[in-house]
Amino acid sequence: MNCASDALGMGEWMVIANRIAKSWGALTERVSSRLVNKLILLFTTIIILVVGSLTFISYKMLQREALNNSIASTSNNLLLVNKNLEDYLAGMEQLSLPQINYDELAFAITHAASDYASKMYVEDYLRNMYFSRSNEDLEAIYLYFVRSGTYYTIAKENFDIKIRSGQADSIPTMSWYKQAMDSGTNQAYQSFLLSNEERGYDMDPSRSFMAYHRVLRSISTRAPQAVVSFYYNKSTINKIMRDIPEEKGQHLFFLSPDNVPFSLDNRTFYQSMEGSGLMKQMMTDGTGANGLTWKSPENDKYLVVYNVGAQEGWKLVKPIPYTELYAAAKTTRNLNFMIGLLFLLLAVVLITYFSNAVTKPLKLLSQQMKRFSTGDFEASTEVVGRDELAYLSRQFNQMVSQTNELINERYKMKLVEKNAILKALEAEINPHFLYNALQAISTKALKAERFDIADMVDALALTLRYCISGKDIVRASEELLHIERYMSLQKARFGGRLQLVIDWDPELKELELPKLSLQTLVENAIKHGVEMVSSPVTIRINARAAGGHAFIIVSDNGPGFAPGRLKEVLQSFEGDWNERAEEERSVGLVNLNTRLKLLYGTSSQLVIRTSPSGTEMEMLIPRGGGQYV
Repeated sequence: MNCASDALGMGEWMVIANRIAKSWGALTERVSSRLVNKLILLFTTIIILVVGSLTFISYKMLQREALNNSIASTSNNLLLVNKNLEDYLAGMEQLSLPQINYDELAFAITHAASDYASKMYVEDYLRNMYFSRSNEDLEAIYLYFVRSGTYYTIAKENFDIKIRSGQADSIPTMSWYKQAMDSGTNQAYQSFLLSNEERGYDMDPSRSFMAYHRVLRSISTRAPQAVVSFYYNKSTINKIMRDIPEEKGQHLFFLSPDNVPFSLDNRTFYQSMEGSGLMKQMMTDGTGANGLTWKSPENDKYLVVYNVGAQEGWKLVKPIPYTELYAAAKTTRNLNFMIGLLFLLLAVVLITYFSNAVTKPLKLLSQQMKRFSTGDFEASTEVVGRDELAYLSRQFNQMVSQTNELINERYKMKLVEKNAILKALEAEINPHFLYNALQAISTKALKAERFDIADMVDALALTLRYCISGKDIVRASEELLHIERYMSLQKARFGGRLQLVIDWDPELKELELPKLSLQTLVENAIKHGVEMVSSPVTIRINARAAGGHAFIIVSDNGPGFAPGRLKEVLQSFEGDWNERAEEERSVGLVNLNTRLKLLYGTSSQLVIRTSPSGTEMEMLIPRGGGQYV
């Protein structure tokens, strides 16, 4: 059941995906079907890319600027506050040292238990130290005698200053006591944040944020005689730390040189940082001028800016969340996006207006072209301006006008063609009458035993039949047979002055070539050769194959073309065949050249070479047939 349900769900998702794809495709096709939509989409995309890129770049620049400014301002603030803290700690150390009569103090410490004067001296010494602090930051001062294990303390009780004494045998077991004894500076700092069990004295550590312990030693023997301890209340550290601004989500820690916390605003947060090894990294990093990046267990990123004191190495640590750090940059980014969106909407309106204005002539032209494509040849579009669209509209109107003219001419040609067909049908009897007349003449010549006349009449009839046959392309064998009949008539005219020699490659007997093409060349040879001289003239017809072409050459040994005549003939080849003058000579050669180009294209050619010793006309025909055949 589960597998079937999964398969059904997958099928439904596939159907939904296909519908979404089809809808998106239809929307894309609809948008891209009009030029104005393409222009709007193009310019809108460009604006979105520009606005988005500028907003992203400005956002990143603001982020970097906010980061640098935060590091710089926070570092300067921590530096000043840390300097005040170290000056305050230096004042503690100065207070713990006997100012004058160190020997008398040492004597009093030694004899306070047995000598009343020494006891009073110790009490006066404690009063002087206690009242020397004008800011009332002291909770209590303890003076512990190393040899006897007794101590004297001064503290404020019920708005009065009291000096008491007692026995504290557990003091030598305290870690702060051992640290002070082992320290080369004879001092130790005690924090009450993480543990307040090692008190040693009968006092309330919840009112103090730290204790400063100082070992007093004999000047001569350096043996410890007493330990003076100062307990400072929390108001002092709060006043100093108040100079550091703390925003939402930020934290502030005050640590000793060995990373023991003395002031924490969030103990859990500090323990997370310490557990990640960030505190050790700060010890090895140095001054922390550029700050460190730390990620909390909740995956929140923090910029940790800290300052290490120049005197003893006390640290002020301030973690700042990146979310708050980049809040101003995000606000600016969102504002830029909103402004960009407003400008985008305005730009889309302007783009739509101007795109429609630009494409309106093109739309009208498209509509007129659709009318033209459906057969409405009266379509025309309005020409506005002098730009490319106006030029295109003008050319379209000109094309429509020329099309109308061509249609009218074509219609007239159809009428002329119909009339010609009618006339041809009317004259259809003429060839039959001519053949019957020639047949009657031939019969009469045979009866009169004039066989030469009968042969001439038969040749003329066959020639006429060949000329008026409907075929335009014939085989070479048919054309050669026609040439023989034609030449028999010409020999009857010129007698022995005309000779014909045919050298035709047997492979080219089935070659297809234009009808009467050989006759045109032979007729030209007779006209420019035989008719111009009284001496015998030999006409040679040669045909050979080379490559994919057939080379057909008709030559004579006549006088050749008159000077300048060949140039006129070749120039007539370059003109339009239907624009030649009616009185122009060599019409047959021009028509033959035109037929070759129409039937075979550029692969055919008619070449004429002439000299005083004769003329040679070469016809080049592709063996595979023409492109229009």
